[in-house]
Amino acid sequence: MEECCPPRREPRAGSCPKCGHAGREVERITLKALLRSDALARLGPEEHLFCATHECPVVYFQNAEVFRREDVLVPVFQKEVEGGRTVCYCLEISENQIRREIEASGFSSSTDRIKVLVGSGRCACELRNPQGTCCLGNVAAMSVSATSARPPDAVCIR
Repeated sequence: MEECCPPRREPRAGSCPKCGHAGREVERITLKALLRSDALARLGPEEHLFCATHECPVVYFQNAEVFRREDVLVPVFQKEVEGGRTVCYCLEISENQIRREIEASGFSSSTDRIKVLVGSGRCACELRNPQGTCCLGNVAAMSVSATSARPPDAVCIR
């Protein structure tokens, strides 16, 4: 009889204990800024990793210490259902906003606005973005996805 769920991957060092995928290092300041008070009270001294796997409920982990989606103050881009997710936490840019820009003009100016913020030293990705890093990669991927969904004659290449 075939199983309905894929077998759980065995975690390796630096792998999520729930899904087994490799985690990315995240600075402690990110966890301190984004964990709910009861989760923050459980935060140990070790460095943590971020699990970007969409289907996995774990956001941060290290050894036996795990913080799940409900332990984090803000929605986590990688964990939310595609559509209205926040892509840039510093400027509060959502997927819907990027889609509207592309529908209206054929391109999104969000990347340019974020680059100005980063260039002027006013971004706070390590405090606001649950992945603890700049959102430009997520914004670029979202823009490409939204642009490719648009009819070819309506896309403006800059």
